[in-house]
Amino acid sequence: MLGFFGSLKEFLKFDHVWIDNNVFRLHYKATVIIFITSSLFVTSRQYIGDPIDCMVDGIPGGIMDTYCWIHSTYSIPTRWVGTQGQDIPHPGVAPLADLALPIFNDAAATGIQTQQIPQSEKKYHKYYQWVAFMLFLHAVFFYLPRYLWKSSEGGKIKMLVGSLHADPMLNADAKADQIAVIVKYFRLHRGTHGMYALRFFGCEVLNFVNVIGQIFFIDTFLNGEFSTYGLRVFQYSGLEAEDRPDPMAVVFPKVTKCTFHKYGPSGTVQLHDGLCVLPSNIINEKIYIFLWLWLISLAVVTGVFLVYRVAVILGSQIRVALITIKGVKSTKRQDVEAILEPQSLNFFERLGDWLVLHLVCKNLNALLVNDLIKQLHKDTALQDFGDNSNTLPLKPDSKKESSAV
Repeated sequence: MLGFFGSLKEFLKFDHVWIDNNVFRLHYKATVIIFITSSLFVTSRQYIGDPIDCMVDGIPGGIMDTYCWIHSTYSIPTRWVGTQGQDIPHPGVAPLADLALPIFNDAAATGIQTQQIPQSEKKYHKYYQWVAFMLFLHAVFFYLPRYLWKSSEGGKIKMLVGSLHADPMLNADAKADQIAVIVKYFRLHRGTHGMYALRFFGCEVLNFVNVIGQIFFIDTFLNGEFSTYGLRVFQYSGLEAEDRPDPMAVVFPKVTKCTFHKYGPSGTVQLHDGLCVLPSNIINEKIYIFLWLWLISLAVVTGVFLVYRVAVILGSQIRVALITIKGVKSTKRQDVEAILEPQSLNFFERLGDWLVLHLVCKNLNALLVNDLIKQLHKDTALQDFGDNSNTLPLKPDSKKESSAV
């Protein structure tokens, strides 16, 4: 248990090196934490507390609880609306006539008349045993794009950034050496990051596809009730309770029915109609209304961000501006453009180089970004003049010595 919470604590920490963006983090950090926390809440109620309590004459309570938990309970949809205590005992609860079995009915003897409901009007609730597992499964799906991207990224940005992002007291020589490593890397691998960019953008699209898919997945799990769940809850809050059924009670009823069959003394099948209380649905209804709000908001934010991403991919000047604004005022736009838009590279090669440089700059402060852009621009200029050596430009004193020789 301590190991689990230790791993969870490490997961909650933000990574020291950025290899994605804030919208990406909303998926694999915030959303995963929300689903795992919700799963823990439901698990504690189901497996530590008492998730269901049923009462029925002639059947021991423990047996009835276990039976109804395993085989599910049901409600009567035509009895969602009504005045509790007069028309109905509880929303969704009413007498039921099971037409398929011979039933001993003592209504004639007692003189009590009840309105019988056809068997076909039952609405079963079979989801509650699986809520904790489903919430954990959703968390796994939301972490999957992050896992794919981190695996394919391979620590490239962390290797390039080195200690530049973590040590503000790094001396000038160490800074210059690490910047030289980045410059040399770009010289040797310029134009080779097209697939790197496609994998990253593919994972961003996968985030959007996943959040939409999870909304429909939960909707299927809750028998088509989730997609409009939040809207119906908000609409219900402004109406009288007698005018329409409470959406929370429809999807997550607190009181349901359960039917138990057994042989009587003469061998006749007897029907025992039980009443079950589901305390766990008090938590479930709150969790799923929050999840509805969160997932809808996340889908909208991710969709808007994808529109922005398309603009960045198609707009070279936008890409240049995103690098320029990360440096101090002395960072020149034309220098950045010369680095990112060489005529010798095609569209995907330039796009890949921009993404790597963009992620590197996200991990550096403004002064380091400015120094890096200056060194990259000098190196690019030397390559344009035909210098294809794999070493950095020599210092001025070294140039004089070489000319003297």
